[in-house]
Amino acid sequence: MEDLHTDSYLPIEHYGIIGNLKTVALVSLTGSIDFMSFPTFDSPTVFARLLDAQKGGSFSITPVMQDYHSKQLYLPGTAVLLTRFFSDEGIAELTDFMPIVQHQGENLCAIVRQVTAVRGDLTFRMECHPAFHYGQATANYSFTETGVFFRAEHDGGVVLRLLADVPLQLREGTGYTEFVVRESETVHIVLESVSEDETHVLHPIGYYINTLYDETINFWRHWISQSTYRGRWTEIVHRSAITLKLLTSYEHGSMVAAATFGLPETIGGVRNWDYRYTWIRDAAFTMYAFLRLGFTEEATAFLHWIHARTEEGKLYLMYTIDGRHELTERELPHLEGYKGSRPVRIGNGAQEQLQLDIYGELIDTIYIYNNQHHAITYEFWQCIVKQVECVIADWRKPDHSIWEVRSDKREFLHSRLMCWVAMDRAIKIADHRSFPYPHALWHAVRDEIYYDVFDGFWNPQVGAWVQYKGADQVDASVLLMPLTHFVSPDEPRWLATLKVVEKTLGMDVLLYRYKDSPAVDGLTGEEGTFTLCSFWYIEALAKSGEVIRALDSFEKMLGYANHLGLFSEQINKNAAHLGNFPQAFTHLALISAALELDKQLDRLGFQPQDGKT
Repeated sequence: MEDLHTDSYLPIEHYGIIGNLKTVALVSLTGSIDFMSFPTFDSPTVFARLLDAQKGGSFSITPVMQDYHSKQLYLPGTAVLLTRFFSDEGIAELTDFMPIVQHQGENLCAIVRQVTAVRGDLTFRMECHPAFHYGQATANYSFTETGVFFRAEHDGGVVLRLLADVPLQLREGTGYTEFVVRESETVHIVLESVSEDETHVLHPIGYYINTLYDETINFWRHWISQSTYRGRWTEIVHRSAITLKLLTSYEHGSMVAAATFGLPETIGGVRNWDYRYTWIRDAAFTMYAFLRLGFTEEATAFLHWIHARTEEGKLYLMYTIDGRHELTERELPHLEGYKGSRPVRIGNGAQEQLQLDIYGELIDTIYIYNNQHHAITYEFWQCIVKQVECVIADWRKPDHSIWEVRSDKREFLHSRLMCWVAMDRAIKIADHRSFPYPHALWHAVRDEIYYDVFDGFWNPQVGAWVQYKGADQVDASVLLMPLTHFVSPDEPRWLATLKVVEKTLGMDVLLYRYKDSPAVDGLTGEEGTFTLCSFWYIEALAKSGEVIRALDSFEKMLGYANHLGLFSEQINKNAAHLGNFPQAFTHLALISAALELDKQLDRLGFQPQDGKT
């Protein structure tokens, strides 16, 4: 293994994720927590070393020994992360988790870290240096008999307390200790949130050790036990499901597109976005995956959240986790960015874009929910009707579409396809439930959109359905045409399009979303391949009868996951992960591809053996 503990910035894939359904933290292979927004997913960071090695802040527990190497794994069926350190001096294990507290009136947010010496007596160093408000807020520090306190002066009264069952020190704003763990013994260190007016009401460290550890493990194992998945890839599908759950708000029912912001799509490039918000598109697809796996409570909570947004009027394409539309994009010039990748942005300027595809992705999920789980109310149906009316009024308009291009709007194939999906699924819901709707108008619009997509986006010179009207290149989002049942997987034009996608966008199983061109998206710089698109491709192959190719491709893609089965947004030429991490869209596409492969392999009579084909 490379020398992990000397590099200023670790590879993105060298991280695991822990969380409490309010926020998440990234834990490195060296035992350092290098990213956490606090107290919620889209709050300012308290740790952001991943974006600035000097100013970002971190919380590290590392062995004081030479020539060690480390590995990570999750306790099965949980989000409890183990980092193991190995050297000639001994073996140690760092256990990290964030308690899932559901007691009435309890508003706890904490990181619990346990260091156990498996073999030998080992020395560790702990350094905790929060950098509030993206490293911009002035902080006050104090050291008392109950722990080290960190207070942000201008960050909503955030107070953190560091406590441990070994002596702590305060060194220039950093909580510090160096301690020896005797063989078979464990040292516990906790960082918890404290309300400013309740600093006298403090949990003893035993509460975390004796109560919350077991409660957290039991929570995750009970949750994953509800999965109805019985296919060939249980471990990776369940890890993806747990990852999606970690990105979902227990309080609101909404979810973020990824845990992080600012991680570059190209090292040193400008494509550095904030994904800590709820995209209607990404969340709808995720709820579709949850429904397919039997996690109906999450889908129900999300639809309640959506219902509230539709009652407010216009449906925006993204929101804060609590449903606000306040995502003004701005740069943080004081942060150098991951490996010098500037600018580091928070907020997201795509919030004001017209993206017509969101209606199809949302109504498709509602259609699945209504059919397979619980009948929607007529009140909710009336909100859906308003969204359909938006589709009827706007479907011909150029927009920025799924990839949120920052150049001129165009008539994109994906948006037009999803407008058809919106009309088709709304009609199916209404017919199934006998809801009133203007039959003639809706059917006419659905058919008009169909003809427009089938003929208007076909380019006979390219031999494929192209990215936008008049384009001479394809876009990987065309892979959704058979997945949304717009065309049969045997459709001649579709099979021709698939070949063009493979030839022009594919590198074996890795796929670009489209060929980079400032003329298309208005941005400079190269991108990596989009992992999401690879799983779309695999599912499309399976549907098109190329089941064995799809099977081999799926196994190849799993080989690009990190050591914990996690994926970021992209993979670069050296197979390193790029973009925000972990990305929900990629994990839900993995789940969908696995389900389709299981279905097709069952149809062909392939029998699973020990969880694999």
